Amino acid sequence: MCRLLLLWVSLLVVAVAGAQPLGRVVVRTIHIHGNKVTRNAVVLRETGMYDGITLHPDSVAHLITRNKLRLFNLQLFNKVDQYTDSVAPDTVDWHIHLHERWYLMPTGILQFADRNINTWWADHRYDFNRVSAGFTLTNNNFRGNLESFSVTVQEGYMQRLGVSYMRPYLHQKRIHGFGFNVWTGRSTQTWYRTDSNKLRFAGNYSGPAMAWQAGGALCYSFRPRYVARHLFQLGYQYYRVADSIPILNPGYFADSSRVAHFAELNYRYEYNRTDNWNYSMRGEKLVTTTVVRAGMEGIAFQAFVNYEAGLFRHLGGKWYGAAISRGRVMLPAQQPYFFRNGLGTSADYVRGYEYYVTDGYHYGLLRADLRRELLNNTWSLPVRYFTAVPVRIYPKLFADVGGISGPNQRGNTLVNKWMYSYGAGVDIITLYDIKLRIEFARNHLGQNGLYLHFNSE
Repeated sequence: MCRLLLLWVSLLVVAVAGAQPLGRVVVRTIHIHGNKVTRNAVVLRETGMYDGITLHPDSVAHLITRNKLRLFNLQLFNKVDQYTDSVAPDTVDWHIHLHERWYLMPTGILQFADRNINTWWADHRYDFNRVSAGFTLTNNNFRGNLESFSVTVQEGYMQRLGVSYMRPYLHQKRIHGFGFNVWTGRSTQTWYRTDSNKLRFAGNYSGPAMAWQAGGALCYSFRPRYVARHLFQLGYQYYRVADSIPILNPGYFADSSRVAHFAELNYRYEYNRTDNWNYSMRGEKLVTTTVVRAGMEGIAFQAFVNYEAGLFRHLGGKWYGAAISRGRVMLPAQQPYFFRNGLGTSADYVRGYEYYVTDGYHYGLLRADLRRELLNNTWSLPVRYFTAVPVRIYPKLFADVGGISGPNQRGNTLVNKWMYSYGAGVDIITLYDIKLRIEFARNHLGQNGLYLHFNSE
């Protein structure tokens, strides 16, 4: 009798040990549909799921939403659908249906010699001689491995050739990546000085080239987690200008040289816990870039750190708030003119000051937005690669403040002073991550303006 009792208890222990914990569900198989190009391993890497994973039933709805956002952030799919199919009381099959984008994308280039379309229109009277045209042929999912391979050909104001390649996953762990880029270009006109907060140009459209440039880099990426990524680049860059440029501005390069070339080590860290990397509404992110340059001619030594921090919150209903800060610290502070671009020459500027440039060393910028969702819809079309056409519209109120430290000379009155502005606008986001920003701003100089941008904030 005791032996029978002992055997019964043993069998019960084995049965309990082999059973699933109470309230858990097993994903028997993950079925991925519609990925004619993208490999299954790429999809599974982003979702973090695998056959046999055990989940809490209450987490299934959350994972469906999370996986959808993660797969959208790959920028490989126009539409993502998911559902579970029960095959037993505690076992399901997980289905992921994908609508792939058109990966071999010939992107037209319409690039302005000026910092933005507003400056081109107002300061240069929409002069088409100041426009560069060309194309970049990009395969964003080369061989289905999320590899990016692109070739750029550009003519017009700036002639440019370039090739780049990046493979984010090198082996089964899918945390290491490798890439490279090479490029060269020239232009028949270039800016040589900042005067009265404006760029001054030398050269003419039909004359000889005034500036040449070339460079290349090897890249290594390390992505241990979904939200974190490290990127290292080791590169070389070469710049040369016409003889007249050092005469017009002896400080353009160091030692009045007409040539500058240097080796560069670049480390970029990205922490991105936002819902949508293209246009964020919830979450937070931090991006830092550390650059060290060892000059061979035209520049001695330069090191700087750029940062971008973003905080995005759902305030309730259809209201959203966003705060974005950017800045730079440079060492040593004294640098040749060409290497101290500050606010106004790229994406870093105080809104309402699109017509101005402020060169310097250290700068900071803070942007705050209050957005309201007016439209968030997706239309279906019977056209492959355009089966789902999303349109999102967000009217907004905003306020900016920023400043830069640097040499206050030649009437550059905005250096070493705070700049601030406020205004209203609307953001439009649609297919293939196309963004349009229309903004009306008033700055601290009492100037009003309507501005158009084709990028995010």
